[in-house]
Amino acid sequence: MPDVDLGAILTAIVTPFDASGRIDEDAFVALMAHLARNGSDGFVVAGTTGEAATLTDEEHLGLIGLAASERPPGTTIVAGTGTNDTRHAVFLTERATELGADAHLSVTPYYNRPSPLGLRRHYEAIARATDRPILLYNIPSRTGTNIPPDLLAELAQINGIAGVKQSNPAELQPIDGLVLYTGDDATFARTLDMGGAGGISVASHIVGPEMRRMVDEPARRAEIDASLRDVYETLFMTASPTCTKAALNLLGLRAGTTRLPIVDATDDELAAVRAMLTRHGLLTGAPA
Repeated sequence: MPDVDLGAILTAIVTPFDASGRIDEDAFVALMAHLARNGSDGFVVAGTTGEAATLTDEEHLGLIGLAASERPPGTTIVAGTGTNDTRHAVFLTERATELGADAHLSVTPYYNRPSPLGLRRHYEAIARATDRPILLYNIPSRTGTNIPPDLLAELAQINGIAGVKQSNPAELQPIDGLVLYTGDDATFARTLDMGGAGGISVASHIVGPEMRRMVDEPARRAEIDASLRDVYETLFMTASPTCTKAALNLLGLRAGTTRLPIVDATDDELAAVRAMLTRHGLLTGAPA
């Protein structure tokens, strides 16, 4: 296993937008502080949950720089710098490195559906662009391209490729030479049980202390995980991060609106989120 320690709970942090649709930097910094107090070891910035697909390069890199400079003490910053254009991914990786990111999350090129050789060349180019560790991001449901375990093991031989965020539950397994993070909260407990590093999580926005207990109290891991199933399901009842932002706003943590083509929660979705928060006792007091 590579010597890479980014933490067990990396929250795929949302990007707060104000009423005019601009990034709310103060809200973002406050949310990082809240999450750090509630179980998060670090943050994936400008990832899928951060609505990176709707950010300009200036916004994208500005957010990474803000996170790196204003991070709570002891937390790590993993920059989402993957795109389906190798040159663009190299550019974002170079700049995020200069801005102080501790590591990079690099999704497989979407839409182009490259061959295994194309994937290897893509990641070789990205790895040359930084001296920070790179986490591969395998999410075939979004990208149309899967990295099977044998190809993951091959890509692990590239200097700088240190881990994988595995969002294909059917192929969640240890890979020699890679630290393993799950990209699916529903398999967080299973990942820990198999010796993985942890999870790149959305639910940790809402139930971070309980997820921390799953790390720290392995004897109760299965019980805690079972108690959180409705959280996982509710947050992903529609396109993410709609319900996560709705939950944060209900908790008094400014997440703001979403950007098209993602839309804010409908009345029915908002009611489901409110009911979930109430079941877990999270609306009975002010946020920590």
